Amino acid sequence: MNDFGGLEVWRGGVNTWECDDMGHLNVRFYVARAMEGLVGLAGALGLDSAFREQATATLLPTDHHIRFLREARSRAPLHMVAGVLEMRESHARFLQLLVHSITGELAASFQCVVTHATAREGRPFPWSAETLRRAERYRMSTPDKAAPRSLDLNPVASVASLEEADRMNLVRIGAGAVAAADCDIFGRMRPDIFMGRVSDGIPTLGMALQEVSGAPPAESGARVGGAVLEYRVAYHAWPRAGDRFVIRSGLAAVGDRAQRLVHWMLDPGTGKPWATAEAIAIALDLETRKIVPTSVGDQARLSGRVTPGLAL
Repeated sequence: MNDFGGLEVWRGGVNTWECDDMGHLNVRFYVARAMEGLVGLAGALGLDSAFREQATATLLPTDHHIRFLREARSRAPLHMVAGVLEMRESHARFLQLLVHSITGELAASFQCVVTHATAREGRPFPWSAETLRRAERYRMSTPDKAAPRSLDLNPVASVASLEEADRMNLVRIGAGAVAAADCDIFGRMRPDIFMGRVSDGIPTLGMALQEVSGAPPAESGARVGGAVLEYRVAYHAWPRAGDRFVIRSGLAAVGDRAQRLVHWMLDPGTGKPWATAEAIAIALDLETRKIVPTSVGDQARLSGRVTPGLAL
């Protein structure tokens, strides 16, 4: 039993090697756990083979909304509960809550929109009557603290392209190729790989913005790092092993406590997007684990690097 309802779909903890230089679980591993939990929820909905090699149908994520609510640090025991928010003809919105097992506090929440699709072609088709029947058993509602706060869930009509990235002078924070180990059983790049590649590029983006903002945000001498409070990711296409990518990023808005960043993972061959994301980022005092406000001077300087119209 738990305070949030839902079905337990995952249980484990945080490995030291999964933590970044901020001392907490890196964002890529949150998404990896969400994808593992999705397998558990699929089984409860009668889709036991959805992620097996012989599957004829699977669940394709098309959109993730993530709230990071309480840090998960090395050796922290965690578990995940999940349920159904909405079912449509061939799509669904699921809720997954990552919980600190000792205190019962929420570590993170995920709203995941999935398409019920053929496993290899990715062609949508309707849910079975049995899956719809089971879905009623696992209905959940979103806790207030897990609801979207700074990012909305409106449908995405992305303008992302290589041409637009060049026009907007977005920072090149990553580039490379998808490896076989980056792909799922059907050969598609896993969502946690996208998140990981963006995370790997954040220092490059930070350096580009630092050239404008000057001194670090803390003037007290405190050790300052960065963290993300909220993420939304839209998956537009699925690269496979050998496909190339480039990540272009920019600053979309500046506030007194947080900044909105946007990341585009693009196919350098076609110029089209593989995935796009927006994030609410903060400066984090690594001793007190509290948000470091953005000084008035830094707000003014960073405002000169805001890219008008930059979005998912």
